[in-house]
Amino acid sequence: MESTRMSAAAIGQSPYSVVRPCRLHEVPRWDLEADVLVLGFGAAGACAAIEAARAGAGVCLFEATSGSGGTSALSGGEIYFGGNGGTPIQNAAGFTDTTEDLAQYLIMAGGPNVDEARARRYAENSLAHFHWLLEQGVRYKYSFIPERIVEPMTDDCLIWSGSEEAWPFSQQAKPCPRGHTPEFMGMGAGRYLMDVLAERVEQAGVEVHYNTRVIALIADDSNQVHGLVYKHEGRIGYARGRRGVILCAGGFVMNRELLSQNAPQLLRCSQPIGTVDDGSGIQLGQSVGGVAINMAEGFVTVPWYPPETLIKGIFINERGQRFINEDCYHGRVSAHILRQQCDRIFLLLDQASYAEPLFGEHFRIGIGAAGETWTEVEHELELPSGALTATVELYNRHAEAGQDPQFHKAAKWLRPLVDPPFVALDLCVNYAAYTCFTLGGLHTRPSGEVLNAQGLPVSGLYAAGRTACGLPRWGEGYSSGLSLADATYFGREAGRAAAG
Repeated sequence: MESTRMSAAAIGQSPYSVVRPCRLHEVPRWDLEADVLVLGFGAAGACAAIEAARAGAGVCLFEATSGSGGTSALSGGEIYFGGNGGTPIQNAAGFTDTTEDLAQYLIMAGGPNVDEARARRYAENSLAHFHWLLEQGVRYKYSFIPERIVEPMTDDCLIWSGSEEAWPFSQQAKPCPRGHTPEFMGMGAGRYLMDVLAERVEQAGVEVHYNTRVIALIADDSNQVHGLVYKHEGRIGYARGRRGVILCAGGFVMNRELLSQNAPQLLRCSQPIGTVDDGSGIQLGQSVGGVAINMAEGFVTVPWYPPETLIKGIFINERGQRFINEDCYHGRVSAHILRQQCDRIFLLLDQASYAEPLFGEHFRIGIGAAGETWTEVEHELELPSGALTATVELYNRHAEAGQDPQFHKAAKWLRPLVDPPFVALDLCVNYAAYTCFTLGGLHTRPSGEVLNAQGLPVSGLYAAGRTACGLPRWGEGYSSGLSLADATYFGREAGRAAAG
């Protein structure tokens, strides 16, 4: 081992790796010491650091880039709130949201591998978490946008940000809008949210080290974590965490090798959403026995609405077959698009339902075909003869009666597509800009402790945000605001647990 270290050092390479720990007896010195060490200055890391510091711990935070924010700062800033009767903003808009309805929706949205205890924990504490963010200085406007949008272009707050009104979710949980966007003019409120949290990190006395990459964990022979090895300006340092290390380093969407091994379907998406989301946080946890779960899951979308009139159209694949109720969340539709195992996907519209997609130019959504009859559209798309026309005829017949027995699209969105000219919007997977990020990560308790293969905590190690497999863990059930809800709330939980 020692000769290997010397050989690597002699040629200028680091002897350390995120996939294996530095053993405690190999540490030559402690350059930094604190009660809690936090890796990553996104929303999860910020909230973990704030709560650990307020619990009386000395905290050091390490960030690989030159500033705060991470992927959280690239987001719309939406957080999924509700339960306990609803937030004041939901109440002002005329909505009452029970804890059980929120919990049931989260359980359904979690999919086959849902962590029901985590979902219920968030549902029970969501309203209190909303007030905690208010106390930090995050501003929310008492306003509601009833139209289906992706995120506000204004400084408005409450939106329908998921599949709450759509089948099958609406059958088991009373629909309620839960996407809360901060009072910030225009899109991209994630930067505003992070600026507020970063200010609280500074006020809490957290010692922040920018441009500092963590290259290994420090653990004893039983894999109890004692600290980390970092690299700053070419110099290697050793930091001791007396109470624990919290990994909040994002997911692995920027690591094509990890994607090919775990979630190859996401390689079809042209626009990964991330900054330093290279999977190193997950690998660090695995290096000391932590288990990664749900690694095949990811969020994917090409936002084809607004305007919401486009929801009245129908999606078909290259076989002319419909495959989803179009009134669900744009991410759920996109997840089903990837499941088609083909690239050619079209949204069929008539003159009454057609409008130019708001983000069409940015996401490369264009008109694939047009005609005065559906037969002409079918021929121009070179689809199997009679496939498209049969699908439209069946849909129109049931829509005329206000029904959708195939996919249960809600009646408010049902309308026969009979008003020419007819259009097929092209959402070709290998051309349109599909965005994605990963949902798999380290297996943790809701309080943040990283678990090993036996389901036992790895002593001294915690994780939150996309480094952990948290609240959102199923692409088909994702709703906007779930990642930031997960990162901020369970980041706080991890911070308190590590400090304690």
